[in-house]
Amino acid sequence: MEAIDQILSDIKNFVWAPPLLCLLIGTGVYLSFLLKGMQIRYLGYALKQAFSSQKNASEGDISQFQALMTSLAGAIGTGTIVGVATAITVGGLGSMFWMWVMAFLGMAIKYAESVLAVKFRVMDARGEMMGGPMQYIEYGLGWRWLAILFAIFGAVAAIGTGNLVQVNAIAEAIDNVFVADPWITGVVIAMLLGVIIIGGVKSIGNVSSVLVPVMATFYMGAGLIIIGMHIDKVPAAFLKILTSAFEGQAATGGFLGATVMMAIQMGVSRSVFSNEAGLGISSIAAAAAKTDCPGRQAMITMTGALMSTVIVCSVTGLVLAVTDVLGQTTASGKPLTGASMAIQAFNSTLFGGDYIVSIGLILFAFTTVVAWAYYGEKCFEYLFGVKSVIIYRVLFTLIVIPGAALKMEVVWYLADIMNGLMVIPNLIAVIALSGVIVSETNSFLLIIKKEKADLRALKENIANDI
Repeated sequence: MEAIDQILSDIKNFVWAPPLLCLLIGTGVYLSFLLKGMQIRYLGYALKQAFSSQKNASEGDISQFQALMTSLAGAIGTGTIVGVATAITVGGLGSMFWMWVMAFLGMAIKYAESVLAVKFRVMDARGEMMGGPMQYIEYGLGWRWLAILFAIFGAVAAIGTGNLVQVNAIAEAIDNVFVADPWITGVVIAMLLGVIIIGGVKSIGNVSSVLVPVMATFYMGAGLIIIGMHIDKVPAAFLKILTSAFEGQAATGGFLGATVMMAIQMGVSRSVFSNEAGLGISSIAAAAAKTDCPGRQAMITMTGALMSTVIVCSVTGLVLAVTDVLGQTTASGKPLTGASMAIQAFNSTLFGGDYIVSIGLILFAFTTVVAWAYYGEKCFEYLFGVKSVIIYRVLFTLIVIPGAALKMEVVWYLADIMNGLMVIPNLIAVIALSGVIVSETNSFLLIIKKEKADLRALKENIANDI
C-alpha cells in the first residue's frame, strides 16, 4: 500500500509541477489582458447582478443566485480551512499573497469558462440544461475525444474530490465533537444526500442558496471576531504576508521555513482548489442558470473566486497569522498543520473554538458533496446518456457510507491528480475559444450600455414629472 501511495504522490507532484501552474497563471494573465481587466472594472456591477432579482422569462433551470451558490458550494470545501492551513505550513504566510493574485486572475478564467458554458449549453432529453467544458470542447472546438477525456476526469474527481475525501472529513469532524461511529455518520449523510440529489439541480440549487450563506456567515463571523480581538497584530500580519511572498519565510519553532517558490506553488494550487478557476467544472452550474445572455451569468460566476478565496480563505489565513500558531507543535512534538492548526488558532482566542472549526468543516464539506454530485452527474450523463443519471445518483449516494468509515489516503492523491488533469483540456479550449469569449463580452457590454442609458432616461423622466 505504501508503494501505491508513493507512486500516486509522485504522479500528483508531476501533474501539479511548475508547468501546470505556469499554464494557470499565464491563462489568467492572457484573459485579463484580453478582457481589459474586466474582473476589476466591472466587479461592482457583477456583485450587484449576483444579488439582484432577474427576469423569470430567462431560459435555464435555476436562478442566477442559485447557480452562484451552487458554484460556491463546490468550491468552499475543506480546503477553505484545512487547505489554507496546509498552504501556510508548507509555503509560509507568503502563500496567502499568491492565493490573492491567483484569485484575481482566476476571476478572469471563471468568467471565460462561464461565457462558454452558457454559449454552448444544450437541453438534454429531460428538458434540463447541460453545459460546461464537455459541451464547449465538443461544440466549440469539435474535439469530442477531448470532451470525453474531460468528462472521465470530472466523473472520477467527483467521486474522489467531491465525495470520499469530503465525507471522510465530515466523519472525522463529527467524531471529534460528538464521538459518533463513522458508519452511522455515513448512513445519515447518505440519506440526507439522497433526498437532495434525487430532486436534481433545482433541489441542489435550493439547498445551496440556503446553506452556503449560513455556513459562510457562521465561520467568517467567528473568524472576524478573532481578528478583531487581535486587531493590533493585523498590520504586522499583512506585512509578513507581503514580505514572505517575495523573500520566503525563515524557520521558527516547528516550522522548517519556506522559499519563494514554495510560497508561489502552494498559493497558486490552493487558490485553484478554493475557487476551481481553471478546472472548468464549476461552469456546469453556470450553464444551468436562468440568464438572458452568457456575459451576464459569467460576470456573476466570476465573483465566486472573490468570495471563496479573497474573502473566506483570507479569514482563515489572518486568524492563523494573528494567533501566531505557525511553528507551534503538538504534545508529541509534531508541527501543527491542517485542521489541528486551525483548531489551535480558534481555541487560543474563543471558547469552543474546536466546535467552530469542526462545525465549519462539516458544513463546508457537505455542501461540496452536494455540488459535486451535480457536476459528476453531468459528466456521467455526457459519457453514458440520460438514462445513466439515476444509476449515478444511487452509486454516488451509496459510496458515501464507506467513504465516512474508511481511511483512504490514496483517494486524496487520486483526487489531486484528476483535478490537475481537468485543467489541461479545459484551458486548451478556453484559450482556443478566446475569440468567442471576446465577441460575447462585447455583445454584453452593449447591453450594459443600453441598460445604463435606459436607467438615466427613466431618472430624467421622473425628475421632470416631479
